[in-house]
Amino acid sequence: MLRGIATVNQYVEDPAAAAAWYTEVLGIEPYFHREGPDGRTAYVEFRIGDHQQELGFIDRRFAPDTLAPTTVDGRSAGPLMHWHVDDLEGSLARLVELGATPLLPITEHGPGFITASVVDPFGNVLGIMTNVHYLAQLGDTAAPAGAIA
Repeated sequence: MLRGIATVNQYVEDPAAAAAWYTEVLGIEPYFHREGPDGRTAYVEFRIGDHQQELGFIDRRFAPDTLAPTTVDGRSAGPLMHWHVDDLEGSLARLVELGATPLLPITEHGPGFITASVVDPFGNVLGIMTNVHYLAQLGDTAAPAGAIA
């Protein structure tokens, strides 16, 4: 049934600013841009990583009223997406250097599974991870354009 990630979308106050920041992080420009009826950037999208998965940023003014963070006992119960990186410590340092706020520290969850996460300058959680299964499935450790280091 679930075959892979098609698009990860984040709601932001300023998609143009998010596009600029992520262009700096990823080293590539978004491949898709759409303006809203007022001429302001409404949506931008990158294709990144080994499978050219889509990461998009939507102007928060278009978020459905029913979309709200899910909480359980006052704690977030929403998803946390982790992107594989080849250099976890270096990637975390670069994200923080570019203005992200550390959220969860580097944490080993077992041999070959290490994560960390930050909050980007637009309030979205960005998880990064080294994952031996990801690399084994890929069969190649070469990082393509648009991959977070």
